[in-house]
This record gives sequence, structure tokens and C-alpha cells, in this order.
Amino acid sequence: MFSDTYLQPGAPDPVLTEEAVVDAARRHTSVGRLLEVDESGGEARAYFLEGGIIMKTQRPHRLRPRTSLRKEALFLVELERQGDFPVPRVLGHGDMDGIEYLCLTRIDGVPVEHASLDVGQRAGVLDELGRTLRAIHGIEQSAFADHPLVPGDRTPADLGSRLSDAFDRLATAVEEEGRFETIDVREIAARCLAHLPGDTPPVALHSNPGPEHTFVDPTSGAFAGLIDFGDAYRSHPALDMRPWTAATDGEALLAGYRSVGPLPAGFEDVWRTGLVIAQLTRASRGRCSPDELSSSLDRLLR
Repeated sequence: MFSDTYLQPGAPDPVLTEEAVVDAARRHTSVGRLLEVDESGGEARAYFLEGGIIMKTQRPHRLRPRTSLRKEALFLVELERQGDFPVPRVLGHGDMDGIEYLCLTRIDGVPVEHASLDVGQRAGVLDELGRTLRAIHGIEQSAFADHPLVPGDRTPADLGSRLSDAFDRLATAVEEEGRFETIDVREIAARCLAHLPGDTPPVALHSNPGPEHTFVDPTSGAFAGLIDFGDAYRSHPALDMRPWTAATDGEALLAGYRSVGPLPAGFEDVWRTGLVIAQLTRASRGRCSPDELSSSLDRLLR
């Protein structure tokens, strides 16, 4: 939903020493030795320490305006202040050797994308994730409304403008990809934008509560928690649903979300638009065939 510019792409990306990481963590909590360095994150690196502690660092060459450990700390602290959420707890934030870090408690479990779940377990996890997202979207928003670290919509009217900009970028990207001559992105955009609501207040969103950030217990298959709030932004709550593009996943997620109460106005229209944007993004990056894209768009637009 945002165009990215990396601010210092040529910067060194050193893996910090165990001594540096442990010393920084001990400014905030008691920890043991370094257990593992997780390199799977695109913008961040995670150091796993004894005692269930994670030291998360911003990778210098992947520094971009929309990702911020300070913003993640803001969001997580606000969640802790307002309720009991299955998310990491902030222990400290600072700088070590010129690299920003965030010290967090660790969510036990594994990401859904690495878990072996049967159909029932997966549906149960997504139902619980939907309930969690509904609760997160329902917190009091004054801490985020005008905060310079949290980009996105300031008023309900901003939604249409931002999604229109996203469609414009995708139309150009899909045309440049060259394999989708039968797909008229601008006509699709007009159909989607015509149905957007104009009165749902924006809320702070996780941004990507997808299978890499949704954790489960590997033994029971139960939902364990949600991590990585560093790309948070403000917009319509339905846009947090878009990482789950499979129809069965979406149904289970929506069931959990709506179990708490009626959906906000236009929720399913915005959700559908988010899924259309997700499919067009895949196409622009060469990750689906013309037939796959046509089929998925036909299903969504119906």
C-alpha cells in the first residue's frame, strides 16, 4: 500500500557480537547467552537470548520510512496499557553501536507458515486471529491519531485517495510486466473504488498479520500470538485481512472478526479491494500467471 524507498541501501549490515547484544539487553532485563540469530526478516534481524528475550535490530541497508522499531514500541506499549493481548511486551528501546534495537519478550511457538496444521486447526487459528485483530482495532486511538511515526489515513475520506494512488502504481507495474494484456487495472480500480465507504474512522493496523507473523503452538496447533508491528499504519480495519488470500482462510478469519459484533460499514467491500490489490501486486512481481490472475479477480469481483 506504500511505495518504498530504502534510505541507505549501501550501508554495512553487520551481525552484532554476542557481547554487544547481551550487554544492551541487560540494560532492561536479566538475560543469559545468545542462542540464535534469526535472519528471516527483511528489514529487521532478531537475536534470541536465554530467558525468552528477543533483541530486534533495524538492518541499516533496509532502513525505510514506513518501518520503525520506535513505532513498534509505541504500538506494543499502547496495547499493553489498554488490555491483555497475545503480543510481545516491550522491555526497552535504544541504540547499540549506532544500530537501533528493541528488546522484547518472545512469543512461544512457530509461524503458521512453518506449522503443520490440519484443516480444523488452521480454521481455529484464523478464527482466533480474527478476534485478536478486532480487539486491536478496537482500542482507543488517540496515541496514534496524529503521531508522526504512524503514517496512513487521518480521516475516512483519505482511504479512497490512497487506494486510488495504489491502483495507479499497480496499473503501470502490471503493464510493464507485459503478460497481462487482457487485464484492465484501471477499469478494475474504478469498480472497487466506487464501493468504498466514506465514514469509517481509520484505526492503527498491524499491516501484515499474515502466516509469517501469526504464531501457533507446534504441538497443539493453537493460536499463540502476533508479532512484528514495525510497519503499522492507519486506515480502514478491513485492510488487515488482506494477507490471507485463500477463500477458506478468509472465511475463517472473518468469522472470528465478526463474532464480536457487527462489521464496520463497507468492511467487506474494503476487504475485497485489499485482496484485489494483493493479487495485482503478485502479478506485477511475476508471481502468478495470466490465467491465475484472471480467475482470482473474477472470483473477487463477483
